[in-house]
Amino acid sequence: MPLLTDAQIAKELQTLSGWERIGREIKRTYQLKDFVHAMGFVNSVALLAEKANHHPDIDIRWNKVTLTLSTHSAGGLTENDFKLAREINSL
Repeated sequence: MPLLTDAQIAKELQTLSGWERIGREIKRTYQLKDFVHAMGFVNSVALLAEKANHHPDIDIRWNKVTLTLSTHSAGGLTENDFKLAREINSL
């Protein structure tokens, strides 16, 4: 999968609520009701990620879940990252 250009990344981010670019990654923090809801959310993300064979970095802090996406094998951001981010946003 080819890397996206800076212009393509900027365009994708305009249509993707809550995500921000940090270097070669996109990142979003979700705030849930409590730890149990955060873990339920993470499990839902895990199912989407496994189906897509594209796995985010996940940081869990009680009721906050931070997801970071990048296509490591390509060395940056690809369409796969934005596709999974849209699917996660739909949860």
